[in-house]
Amino acid sequence: KPTIRAYDRTRMSIAWFLVAGVVLVAVAVAGSLLKRLPLTTSMFYLGAGALLGPWGAGLIDLDAIGDAPLLAVLTELAVIISLFTAGLKLRLPFADRRWRTAILLASVAMALTVAGIAAFAVMAAGLSLAAAVLLGAVLAPTDPVLASDVQVADEHDAEPVRFSLTGEAGFNDGTAFPFVMLGLGLLGVHELGVNGWRWLTVDVVWAVSAGLAVGAASGAGIGRLVLFMRRAHKETAGLDEFVALGLIALSYGLALQIHAYGFLAVFAAGLSMRRIERREAGAAPAKMARAVLEFNEQLERLGEVAVVIIVGALLAGIAGWTPGLLVVVALFAVIRPAATAVTLLGSPLTSTQRAFMAWFGVRGVGSIYYLTFALAHGAAAAPEARAIADITLVVVAASIVLHGVSVTPLMQYYGRLRG
Repeated sequence: KPTIRAYDRTRMSIAWFLVAGVVLVAVAVAGSLLKRLPLTTSMFYLGAGALLGPWGAGLIDLDAIGDAPLLAVLTELAVIISLFTAGLKLRLPFADRRWRTAILLASVAMALTVAGIAAFAVMAAGLSLAAAVLLGAVLAPTDPVLASDVQVADEHDAEPVRFSLTGEAGFNDGTAFPFVMLGLGLLGVHELGVNGWRWLTVDVVWAVSAGLAVGAASGAGIGRLVLFMRRAHKETAGLDEFVALGLIALSYGLALQIHAYGFLAVFAAGLSMRRIERREAGAAPAKMARAVLEFNEQLERLGEVAVVIIVGALLAGIAGWTPGLLVVVALFAVIRPAATAVTLLGSPLTSTQRAFMAWFGVRGVGSIYYLTFALAHGAAAAPEARAIADITLVVVAASIVLHGVSVTPLMQYYGRLRG
């Protein structure tokens, strides 16, 4: 019997190697083919996950609630790498008015989205107020991982729609945390304080401001150190990838140590490193920033493949699709457009630009992280935990499909309009 078990494990390992090889090769081949079609690679990953999960080969058998701690770690890694990459891509000085649009979308529009989703979930999905607020917080942030087709292409891309969507996704993956903590508090698994005083002072004011400060200081300090070593001793040539990973880990760890939001710290670290490159003259800063950005983009792509495949496998465990589909229609057709319209009142943007920002509020890996984080921190015991998980998975899958199908023709149309 021990020999049989060893053989079975070996056979399973061989199967995983074969599957991983086929998937990675197919990803590389599909990437060039899908460019000619109104499809995205994320849709391919989602389908691959469904085929590898219980609906198909059964090689991936995970549960959103039972495996929440593991899924939280995997999605956490994908998000922090993507946030650092997004920060490196945003090269405009903070005085530029495009930053104002991004910050408004990441704060005002997101708060309105949380409120809209919560209200709809109470009235149409029958969730309690506490569960509805948590669901709104999970679904409110847009995604820096899956929205690459509508974000800036490189550090020199300052087109208003792309820049605003990139900045929004970078900021609101951190600014969503206070609303997640509020939802957990209403469920009774997090301390909010008398009249919400602790939540306001600690979870909102301190955690947000300290996270941004830690990230900015870490990015500036490490960036200047690397530039000094390059110019004085050329010691870091070829080691920029290690610098990137070290800065991500340092800024994230320091933020968590002082009970601040690590996502905001990582994003701010990327912005700070890019700011040094913009302000310092010479080839060394540009070479450092370019090498770090290219390395992180490769890591980001690997994280996207892994997480979206897992999402595809998790779809088989959804108990009911109707509540999730109702939220999909409400979020993408009403709540997101209304929140964007209210937030951008008085903005110099054109109506077409506002419409594109309203539609391309992509939901993805960030929402999966917040879902699994909440489940791993006490929300799994709530009676409505399964409903929250099912709705989130349906919304993310629908976003991958709807935005994936529409991104190529719409962005080509937008390009023709600008031309």
